Order: sequence, then structure tokens, then C-alpha cells
Amino acid sequence: MTAAGVQAGGLTAEELQQIRDALAAGRKPRVQFTESAGQISGQIGQVVALEDPAVSDEWVVVKFGRDELPFSPSDLGIAPKGPPPKKVVAPAAEPAAPVLSGPPLLPEKPAASKAPAPRKSEETAPVTTEAPPPAPRKAAARPAKAKPAPGLTVTLAYAEGEWTVAANQGAKALARPYVIRPAEALKMVALVDVPGVQEAVDQIMAAERSEAEQQAQRLRAELAEVEARLAELGEVG
Repeated sequence: MTAAGVQAGGLTAEELQQIRDALAAGRKPRVQFTESAGQISGQIGQVVALEDPAVSDEWVVVKFGRDELPFSPSDLGIAPKGPPPKKVVAPAAEPAAPVLSGPPLLPEKPAASKAPAPRKSEETAPVTTEAPPPAPRKAAARPAKAKPAPGLTVTLAYAEGEWTVAANQGAKALARPYVIRPAEALKMVALVDVPGVQEAVDQIMAAERSEAEQQAQRLRAELAEVEARLAELGEVG
């Protein structure tokens, strides 16, 4: 049974597009967790990012409290306007009062000073008590679905004569691209045993080596001109 105010389905394609447009505009749209989200059903969170649905089924990153966790679109719905509705829990049924069955008990007769011959006392019917019906048991709360930790991505890139390294965990940037030395980049590339990668790196290093040699030749020529100029000035002096 679906709790009042909580959507049973998930986000539709149109609602996902609305969330994508809101994120592009710098807003964080509010969503409500559905029954499939477990114990947090009915709670409100904010969408902070949309990841690649081809990588994982849980690609909608929601901020809930201090955590930012990915969820499946089926775990979410568009949050209603105003405060979220409170769940109403029906009070437990009170046990019925015990019911006594059988004829009423006869009062005892007062003892006489001179009683006649004893009479056979009347036997009373046994008294039976009906047990109260058991109180309804609450359904055990379904445990919340365990969410896997976001994936870690380390990127080694080469552009404009520089090698850079960056690191991301899900949609969160752990390290922005920073420059490393070519020797460190070559060590990382050596760990990747993929056909074509080493050949591409060799071509890059050959081009850089050729450019460095040309620059060295230009510097030698300039240095020779400066030394010749100094020699001429020395002869004039």
C-alpha cells in the first residue's frame, strides 16, 4: 500500500528533462523519495547532478541531509509544493474486555443458630473467560536500499605540450587537472597495456624531442652570433 502523499512510480522522461533544464539554470530541483527507496520514503531531497545512465541504473545524484548519493529514477518523484505530508499511523486496537459466561453466582445464606439437617449445596457452573484478541502487529519496516559508493575516475591527458592528471568520484571533483612531468606521465602510461596507447605516446614524445632539438639549434645559432659580436667589439676596443 502506498503512503498518502508519496508517488508510487518514478520520474518520467519529461520530468527528467525538466530537472536537467533546472540544473542548467543553476537551480537544485526538489524531489520526493518513493516507496522503492525504503525507509526514507516520503522524505525530500535536492537533485545536484545527473550522471550517465549508460554507466549505472542509479544516475540521479540527490543531496539528502549532508550526503550526496545516486538514485534510480524509479526511487524518486517530483516533490509536492509546500511541506511534505506526514504519515498517519492508525492507533493499535485496544483489547476487548473479558466476557464471563455461565449462570450468576448465588449469594451465601447466613448461618442459623439451630440449623436443620445439612442440605446438599448447589453446584455452580464453571466460569470461563474468553481471551482478548491479539493486538495487530506492526509491519516490519523495510530496510533502506544499500547504495554503492560512487565510482572513482583518474584521467591522464596530454594537450598543448603538457601532461595533466585529474580525479573525480561520481560528480564530485577530487583533484582538478594539474601539470605533471613527462617522466611521471610515461610511468603511468606504462601501466596501461592497451594496443595503440604506447604507439600514440611514442609519437608525442618523438614530436616533442624534434621540437626541442630545433629550439636548441636556434639557441646555438643565436649564441654564436652573440659571441661573434663580442669578439668584434673586443677587437675594436
